[in-house]
Amino acid sequence: MNTKRLLESLWSDYIGINPQALSIHKLLKQAGEPIVNDHIAIRTFRHAKTGINIIASPFTSLGYHGEAEYEFPEKKLYARFYKHPNPKLPKIFISELKIDTCSTFLQQTVNALIDQLGNTLAIPADFVFNGIPWKPIPYKTYQTLKQESEYAAWLSAFGFRANHFTILVNTLKHFRSLHQLNEYLKQHGFKLNSAGGEIKGSKEVYLEQSSTLAAPVPVSFADTNAVIPGCYYEFAYRYKLPDGRLYDGFVAKSADKIFESTDSKAK
Repeated sequence: MNTKRLLESLWSDYIGINPQALSIHKLLKQAGEPIVNDHIAIRTFRHAKTGINIIASPFTSLGYHGEAEYEFPEKKLYARFYKHPNPKLPKIFISELKIDTCSTFLQQTVNALIDQLGNTLAIPADFVFNGIPWKPIPYKTYQTLKQESEYAAWLSAFGFRANHFTILVNTLKHFRSLHQLNEYLKQHGFKLNSAGGEIKGSKEVYLEQSSTLAAPVPVSFADTNAVIPGCYYEFAYRYKLPDGRLYDGFVAKSADKIFESTDSKAK
């Protein structure tokens, strides 16, 4: 699978769960805006079969290489982002839940899911956009996981796929700031994640981020169907570093709040 097909497949799966992304695309294109994707985010569990290095393999085989690493102690997450030598290709941000630091219930539940993957430590390229590779979990299990880790609950229910795509606001013609874009989106009925403020970050850290709240979608659990938060759309404005280059990293404090875009408690 080449890079173009991999990225297109991730997008196709993503908009199937998050049609609001297409609505935002249509809205911006009607306004004459070019849309450039800044980065794609994928979630996983820290485990020999599903850790970041495993999930990153379809990308590293196509030339992506690891850059900076980030820790999120409160959410028990670790993350790394990957860049491609072609600067026109989006960055890939992969995070993993450190399950060995979680409760016995969470560890047993997640390990039982991963046990269904078999014994191989290699994954095919389409693994990262094919959803759950295990049997659907019971809805009660989802609810119990969510009390401890919304991240674990989401990943158990939705599996491996793009959690969000991100519009690079710098490339827009008519919106000179992230604040202007946010106001425009709200005027058109889109709800934004206000955890930590609608805009996370600042010029001082060279990055501002905002995101929609994940739209609710129906999910078939083992014992019932339920509507839960799915995927969301992010927006990033990057500032220039003192040497004139556009900052291309991430800010852990801001990303920590962006993660909450899939939390039904977020407002």
